[in-house]
Amino acid sequence: MSERPVRLIVSDDCRRGHGSVFFRAWFALPFFLWLVIWALAAFFVTIVNWFATLFSGRSPERLHSFLARFVRYTTHAYAYLYLGAEPLPNFDGQPGYPIDLEIDPPRRQNRWTVAFRIVLAAPALLIVTALVGFNVYLSQSASYSGSLLVTAAFLGWFVALARARMPRGLRDAIAYALSYGAQFWSYLLLLTDHYPSSDPLSAIGPLPVRADPVQLDVRDDLRRNRLTVFFRLLLTLPHLVWLTLWAIAAFLVAIVNWLATLSTGSSPDALHRFLAAYVRYQSHVYAYLFLIANPFPGFTGQAGSYPVDPVIEGPRPHNRLKVFFRLILAFPAFLIAAAYGTLLYVVGLLAWFACLFTAKMPPGLRNAGALCLRYAAQTSCYLLLLTDAYPYAGPTAEVPAGTEVSPSPVTSLV
Repeated sequence: MSERPVRLIVSDDCRRGHGSVFFRAWFALPFFLWLVIWALAAFFVTIVNWFATLFSGRSPERLHSFLARFVRYTTHAYAYLYLGAEPLPNFDGQPGYPIDLEIDPPRRQNRWTVAFRIVLAAPALLIVTALVGFNVYLSQSASYSGSLLVTAAFLGWFVALARARMPRGLRDAIAYALSYGAQFWSYLLLLTDHYPSSDPLSAIGPLPVRADPVQLDVRDDLRRNRLTVFFRLLLTLPHLVWLTLWAIAAFLVAIVNWLATLSTGSSPDALHRFLAAYVRYQSHVYAYLFLIANPFPGFTGQAGSYPVDPVIEGPRPHNRLKVFFRLILAFPAFLIAAAYGTLLYVVGLLAWFACLFTAKMPPGLRNAGALCLRYAAQTSCYLLLLTDAYPYAGPTAEVPAGTEVSPSPVTSLV
């Protein structure tokens, strides 16, 4: 058996058809009508499964199989509607879809966690709301929820319609959200006793290894001091005041940098250094505030001075046309950054309780928060003209020290 009893398997090739993208909501309608009927049956089966698991300590094989197919079919349907995959799904919830689920057979479960499963699932509900959008699950509709899933699908619709291809970053962001959603429902429906993991590094299988000009170096050891955790917001107040003052200066410098880069095709060294230090400092402050790291940060944004540190390359040539329209081009990245920002707040809230009681940051929450900070840093650097590379929306693999990686493509919405 795998350590993770619910696993998302991604074999999608990112190709999309213009017609199927344009009419995706209409094509998905029969599958969601069927999902509503199946959900009603699953509700009553779950009640029976709860009593059976509570008394026997294990979900009965037939009930487990029925609910597993329901969760798998739900994942297929949402993967199709939200452009995570291209072919029409089957109605039976059997394996074989390009975004698929592997769910282990029934295992013994702790009766106490079974008895209080709804209560125990409450923290996971906060994360699934940020990633998937709980109103999406309830209404079975494509209404905008501000979640990562809906935001990535909304932006991906325009790109796929134009290019007949879904950007890998957006597809992987969708898959990450679907992975957590599948784990959440499998836990809630008693298919597993394993708590959902928010770790993006293990959510969707092999991840791309990229050499982006803005990366996040994470050297945190997960240990947390309970006293500083309890007073974290109060301790961060001086940094938030200084960050606000620095942001005012950075705004003025960014205007000068825009004019200089538009004129010369490259950001001047002095302006680049100033703005890079600001982005680093911003990441240090948020990493400290949201418990992604433990030490009190410095006030200068010095490179390599913090366990969670953006690594920003020096000035490179820019496309002047992109420089001129940078604010407009960055708008899609702002939407993704806002969705990740919601996730970051949830991570910080849950981490506060976890660290206060255990003096340790759960690695899944730390890695989810690091993904949010990495995307925020890439978005800031793109907006401030520190790089011409568009922010990458999906999770990426950590690059081992000394590994040679080909430069990542500089394209929009990759």
